[in-house]
Amino acid sequence: MTCLYLRSFLFSIRAKVMNLFAYPTYQAFADMMLPMRHGAALVNHSLDAWPAFGETSHGRSIRAACELLTLAGLTPVRPPFEIDSVISEGKSVAVVEEVAAHTPFCSLLHFRKETPPSVPQPRVLVIAPMSGHFATLLRGTVRTMLAEHDVYITDWHNPRDVPLSQGRFGFDEFVQHVIDFTETIGPGAHLLAVCQPTVAALAAVALMAADDHPAQPASMTLMAGPLDTRINPTRVNELAKSKPLEWFEQKLISAVPFGFAGAHRRVYPGFMQLTAFMAMNLNRHLDSFETMYYERAKGDPAKADTIRTFYEEYFATMDLTADFYLETVDTVFQRHALPLHALEVKGRLVEPSKIRRTALLTVEGEKDDICAVGQTLAAQDMCDKLRPYLKTHHVQTGVGHYGVFNGHRWERHIYPRVRAVIYDNEPRAVLVSSRARTIQPVPAATAAEVTPAAPAATAVVDVDVDAAAMDAANGTSTTSSARSAAAIKPQTARTPRRRPPAAQ
Repeated sequence: MTCLYLRSFLFSIRAKVMNLFAYPTYQAFADMMLPMRHGAALVNHSLDAWPAFGETSHGRSIRAACELLTLAGLTPVRPPFEIDSVISEGKSVAVVEEVAAHTPFCSLLHFRKETPPSVPQPRVLVIAPMSGHFATLLRGTVRTMLAEHDVYITDWHNPRDVPLSQGRFGFDEFVQHVIDFTETIGPGAHLLAVCQPTVAALAAVALMAADDHPAQPASMTLMAGPLDTRINPTRVNELAKSKPLEWFEQKLISAVPFGFAGAHRRVYPGFMQLTAFMAMNLNRHLDSFETMYYERAKGDPAKADTIRTFYEEYFATMDLTADFYLETVDTVFQRHALPLHALEVKGRLVEPSKIRRTALLTVEGEKDDICAVGQTLAAQDMCDKLRPYLKTHHVQTGVGHYGVFNGHRWERHIYPRVRAVIYDNEPRAVLVSSRARTIQPVPAATAAEVTPAAPAATAVVDVDVDAAAMDAANGTSTTSSARSAAAIKPQTARTPRRRPPAAQ
């Protein structure tokens, strides 16, 4: 009984700094609507079993209306990736999902090909955003990458299913997950971060570089991310700066209701995030629902199925922990801590200038209304100690935010550039014969020692070449890059001839 009163007292205190009743009210409404949605689904199944009526104009209209009612609800469970096979090396290869590592807040999913490729493919960690949707939002990204890469992805868990006893999850913990998962995959891996986690990815690589971590990634691709939201601020950026941090905590933070494993955990609920995103383009969404209804009613299911598939994924929402959401708003959107060299992770200053070995690719969409052009490009200036040939930037014309990582322009225009950067910087073991010889230049002789003889041959010695040792000494990695020299050709060192003495 004492514990019950103590818990009630603590919640009365928390109610002052968060919207305590938002989540329970939504959940009660969703539970009330559930029988209606199931009933609508049952009607559609009945129409399938009675095609004589289901294919009439009245039957199609009923089906279209019931489909809208069935779709009018959010799903708090991650949909399946449904990537059973992929075309690799000209043949269909089965794909198996495996959990390579696991924490209470995230699973590291590995899409393993059952038939290993003839040549090992680059290992890529796709860092999915923790912004209200599940990692399956990047299903198209993963499917495209799988053909020529060994793909891993961060599968973030819904905080409503994580007990309070598992502790907090904030921005620092997000960065630590990226570091730990990169270390799990091993040295020479590649990172690809989409949207919101680009900040955490850059911070993780900077910290690994500062520690000279052996698992520093070979390349880092940052796509449509808010690295510096002072540049071309969008409506989202302006909203984040228009209110004090306390306003976001009081209006948007609620507690997971009873009946879930994460009960009492403070979160930014997924339904609030989805509402905010849909409000930005409400007319467009209403037009899509209207189109889906009329296309289904007139008997043209192809377009209706496309719209339905999109919204089934779009309405699969997850919560964000309050710590992570508020810290992100504070550091990324209000204080601009990263571009102002003030970002700290677990008390350590994040210095992107420490990055010297990880190649950088930044990608932006011309019509992106969430992370505008220039915000991701800012990473190029932050990594000011990175050599120019390790930096690449691409702006894709004609695409918005989601078009950067999904759709035909991603597949035809953006992915080839991502692939090129990854393969150009992929560490490869170079087989060198034990009888190989390295060329050592002869020091230039002084004029007094020079004799009018035939050109002197370059000195050559027999040694065993250790590529790793050479890399360690030179501070570089052994890569097969189009931007590096293909070979060094030995040249004969010619000595200057003496001039004949002047006539006496």
